Amino acid sequence: MTIGELSARTGVSVRALRHYEQNGLIAAVRTTAGHRRFAPTAVEDVRRIRLFLDAGMPLAVVARVVECFVDDGVHLHACVADALREHLDVVQQRIDDLDDQRRTLNRLQELVAV
Repeated sequence: MTIGELSARTGVSVRALRHYEQNGLIAAVRTTAGHRRFAPTAVEDVRRIRLFLDAGMPLAVVARVVECFVDDGVHLHACVADALREHLDVVQQRIDDLDDQRRTLNRLQELVAV
């Protein structure tokens, strides 16, 4: 399928798909005219990539773990556990920092003279 067809089937922009290809996350073969052609399995590959990216994981980490789905295509191999745990720790720290900021803003708001 063409990159435009892959984009339409996945809802991912052509630009993002090119970025995924440049980073080795999806593969395309080139026609003699230089056009990209993707296998039908690329739809599922992009869905998996988006799953990790939607969780906020960096592309470099996604490149390491996206191939870690087990044969059923639904479950992840245990090799992903550390990367997920590390990213969850980062997300939790951001949440904690935002909670601190909210508390400080609330205290500052109480100081506003009305």
